[in-house]
Amino acid sequence: MKAKLLSVIAILAMLLSSTACEKLKARDELNKGVQAFKSAKYQEAVDHFNNAINYDPTFPTSRLYLAMSYLSQWIPGADSEENKQMANKAMENFKLVLDQDPKQTVAIASIASLYFNQKKLDEAKDWYLKLLNVDPRDKTAYYTLGVIAWTKTFPKRMEARAKLSMKPEDPGPLKDKKVREDIRDKNLALVEEGLKNLDKALEVDKEYDDAMAYANLLHREKADLMDSTDDYKKEIAMADSWVDKTLETKKIKNERAQKTQGGVIMDEKKPEDTKK
Repeated sequence: MKAKLLSVIAILAMLLSSTACEKLKARDELNKGVQAFKSAKYQEAVDHFNNAINYDPTFPTSRLYLAMSYLSQWIPGADSEENKQMANKAMENFKLVLDQDPKQTVAIASIASLYFNQKKLDEAKDWYLKLLNVDPRDKTAYYTLGVIAWTKTFPKRMEARAKLSMKPEDPGPLKDKKVREDIRDKNLALVEEGLKNLDKALEVDKEYDDAMAYANLLHREKADLMDSTDDYKKEIAMADSWVDKTLETKKIKNERAQKTQGGVIMDEKKPEDTKK
């Protein structure tokens, strides 16, 4: 009986030793893959990350880096079969990461971005909302939801203007009531939703000038849907104010950047020093 117990213990020790060895090999392959990834040797990185996964399938970091390596090789807008495969492999591996860790924000954000860059706006929206469920302070998610709102509404409004022989620069609102009501039914809720998301992005980052720029664009979308010239002008005035805020914020950020050299902020006189 004692000999049998010792035999079982020996087998367990061998298995534990083998498992530990596999994990060490996995981390070695991961480190090699990270170095290749940082050097933009993405195919080499893919090979190392796949090796790491084979050694230790439970280590999600290797899978995440594998997905990022495929994503880094994907070219938005390119139609080649190889390029499509890169996107598919990236998507597949990001989702496998989420199978192990459903709150992995890098994977969620990457899937959302991939859908957005593939112009699959409904899918992108769904994934950005998933990201906000995990991280309600993600300003990029709020901003991109605003961009999606504009991207979906702008073509419909421009098509309506073209049908009414209205040039893009012609003052609004849309001059035909029936057309205006039709476009309002399609666009207004989405425009307002987009503006709310941009407001949330600006709550997180008050100097988010990209969000300001799209607030301008969405107010112009809303202006054309108004029933009166006065309401149209109010929305245009709001849009113009966002243009001014965007330019002013960019100016402030540029001036701040110019005062910073090599990460070191140049000495400035404190307010009390100017009184001496």
